[in-house]
Amino acid sequence: MTSPSQEFAAALIAEFVARGVKNFYLSPGARSQALAIAAGQIAQAGKLSLTVRLDERTMAFTALGRAMATGEPSVIITTSGTAVANLHPAVLEAHHSGVPLILLTADRPTELRGVGANQTTDQVGIFADALRGSHDVPAPRPGNYPSASSLADSAISQSLGIAKQPGPVQLNLQFVEPLSASEPSALAALAKLATKVLPEIETPKEELEIEVDNHTVVIAGAGAGSDAVRFAEKANLPLFAEPSSGARYGSSAITNYVQALSTDLADEVRRVVIFGKPTLSRPIIALIKRCNVYVAKSPQFGKFDVGQNAIATAWQLLPNGRADSAWVESWKSFAASADQRALLTQAVWNAAGSTPLLFGASNLIRVADRAVKPATVKAFANRGLSGIDGTVATAIGIAQAGNGVRVLIGDLTLFHDVGSLNKSGLRNLNVQVVVGNDSGGEIFRNLEVSKNIPKELFEQLFITPQQLSIEALAKAFDWKYFSIASIAELEKAMKAEGFVIIDYKLSAANA
Repeated sequence: MTSPSQEFAAALIAEFVARGVKNFYLSPGARSQALAIAAGQIAQAGKLSLTVRLDERTMAFTALGRAMATGEPSVIITTSGTAVANLHPAVLEAHHSGVPLILLTADRPTELRGVGANQTTDQVGIFADALRGSHDVPAPRPGNYPSASSLADSAISQSLGIAKQPGPVQLNLQFVEPLSASEPSALAALAKLATKVLPEIETPKEELEIEVDNHTVVIAGAGAGSDAVRFAEKANLPLFAEPSSGARYGSSAITNYVQALSTDLADEVRRVVIFGKPTLSRPIIALIKRCNVYVAKSPQFGKFDVGQNAIATAWQLLPNGRADSAWVESWKSFAASADQRALLTQAVWNAAGSTPLLFGASNLIRVADRAVKPATVKAFANRGLSGIDGTVATAIGIAQAGNGVRVLIGDLTLFHDVGSLNKSGLRNLNVQVVVGNDSGGEIFRNLEVSKNIPKELFEQLFITPQQLSIEALAKAFDWKYFSIASIAELEKAMKAEGFVIIDYKLSAANA
């Protein structure tokens, strides 16, 4: 039996692979079966990487992590209905952090929408304005096939940000029965196509020269990279670089700038130069809002002007002038934090080497911001929306890029994403999850609410102490487990390979 659905799916997957897209992610489903078969046929020949994960939310965050680490679009294949809705958290993160994703969401044909058909909802517009492109593709029928080559071209260019910021693209693909067949082979379709490479994105050569002096600092948020380091060092300016900025290294980097900003030294700052998206600490945001601000445009995060006071922005910022050495040295006089959480973050940071490090978006990354010394660490964090959702899955995706991963998270972040511990469908990877286990949401003790309501109510609503056993979870999902309570034990446990959970027991808050 011939199947227009299978013919179109084979052509579409082949077109993506021929254009250099090679990382595909799938959660099983009926309406998407033709796409699954096509991807599987090419994967069996070793011409694409196919990861099958049980649930769509976990699968989407795994795809996100792979795209974060490689800069290449990950292709996501889902069936219809709630399967598509489960992609939403990862889609939002990709939207706000400029990560390229291509969503192939299978759907019922137009005539079955709004009439009560099974597993049918309005998938067009489900992600609102979080997409770089949205294409509702009619069902392939005999003699009337959508253009697979045009759809692949559009999805790739839009996801990579050829016209604007990179991000997610949705091809909502309608299919009618018969939903699949064994032929035609997607591999045969691929053999007929000329191979290409993914297009490179050129940064515009727009430059802006900025006057600097002894009242200027450089702030590097997520995605800032080496541009922030070069600017700060050329101008001899203090560099306030978040741990996931890619800029926390070099002679200008300040370890505990957060503490320094609580002193009179902060009053001397009148001008800030911003790279990336700095959203980790309130003192930094307060500084930005009261100073003259210049912003380097970010191809990843787009416009950053949280205080709505940016004087100018440009793709390339160049310093005019150079500060005295005493200015940068005055910021280096503040010692790194040294409590038990700080020592934990320092040990994990110092052990990174060539292994990527992923921070969960909770308390420990903020501790690291006050504690870890400048070093060339390849660090990641989901700073688009700064949520804890999907952190374990994101780590697994980063590990799939080839160098393994170590992730530093709190216990609630682990429990929030516990389903991602499922190793089914994953090949051998080095994924090490270091859990700062303080039995609850200690980060909320730093917020106003901790002083505004009774302790018992605060603990119930915000600390949310958990009864789950991390050891039992590790056993259930077949991860190696280490229970430790000292830095010496941590350093030994971090030498383990494979799928590893290190349960670091932390005592009460502020210890």
